[in-house]
Amino acid sequence: MTQNPPFRTIEWVGDIDGFVRLIDQTLLPTTVQYRDCRTVEEVWEAIRSLRVRGAPAIGVAAAMGVVVGMQKNVPLGGFASRLQEVCDYLRTSRPTAVNLFWALERMQAHLQPHPEGVKPERLRKLLLEESLRIETEDRAMCRAIGLAGKDLIGEGQGVLTHCNAGGLATADYGTALAVMFAAAESGKRFHVFADETRPLLQGARLTAWELHERGIDVTLICDNMAAQVMKEGRVQLVIVGADRIAANGDTANKIGTYGVALLARAHGIPFYVAAPSSTFDLSLSSGDQIPIENRDGREITHAFGRQTAPEGVKVYNPAFDVTPAELIAGIITEKGIIRPVTNESIRSKWGESGA
Repeated sequence: MTQNPPFRTIEWVGDIDGFVRLIDQTLLPTTVQYRDCRTVEEVWEAIRSLRVRGAPAIGVAAAMGVVVGMQKNVPLGGFASRLQEVCDYLRTSRPTAVNLFWALERMQAHLQPHPEGVKPERLRKLLLEESLRIETEDRAMCRAIGLAGKDLIGEGQGVLTHCNAGGLATADYGTALAVMFAAAESGKRFHVFADETRPLLQGARLTAWELHERGIDVTLICDNMAAQVMKEGRVQLVIVGADRIAANGDTANKIGTYGVALLARAHGIPFYVAAPSSTFDLSLSSGDQIPIENRDGREITHAFGRQTAPEGVKVYNPAFDVTPAELIAGIITEKGIIRPVTNESIRSKWGESGA
């Protein structure tokens, strides 16, 4: 079993005049192809169209997108306004994953201590260094999440996951899948059930591919099979990722996660969330305040180019749902497992100032 992923989700190529290279996840699992983004518009499109996806990976992409966006000739006195313009533009790509906004705020804050008159080339170098630091930190956090959660998986157990929270969703190792990778590397044998994750099949196209490539025993199931698999006693643990976690522990993740959490509760199966500190949004008191992205209805009516519904039928296509904290047994973070999942336990983990 390999300990390193057979791909690089996202990376910076070159120096301050370089570009973003990312794996085009819309082509997986049949084609592994990399896409070079040399303009901020290309980075925006890659995030919006899910060529790069997963909250941590989106954050890294956004940070690197800022560097690309600042490469055009900017007058000495116009650097701050151009930086604001680039960050505001990238903020419009996707609304739910908080890592995107966290990364952009961090990029802007990194330049605040520097006085006016610093040469644009120096400022661009500082931005590149910060984006690479965000990427490096994400790698370390994902590895730590894996180590923090690996003992939750018992020998011979069945683990169910929904959507994709592996290396493709981060800079390296994943969040929910990091727990599985770490458990496998420690010598444990277990079986993973991967929900296909409608309507864009991230579980089928991405999670099943990642696990299979890593040599982990995986079975793909349709979303509506999860209850039966649980009823048959094949699942003893559920681990999913997250796109935003409110101060009380309510967690936004790919649509269908809430249903999986309800099924787990009904069958007495512990339901865990794995996420880095950058996914917590302590400015929101509950999940009711998390913005939910609604996507093009053609993702449902014309999945992968083939029409599967009557022409003109109404479609509701929320990309995420929110799982209430009371359904979550614990949140696996780079600093350990938060349990019980309450406002108090989250605040004590991250401090009153937030993540």
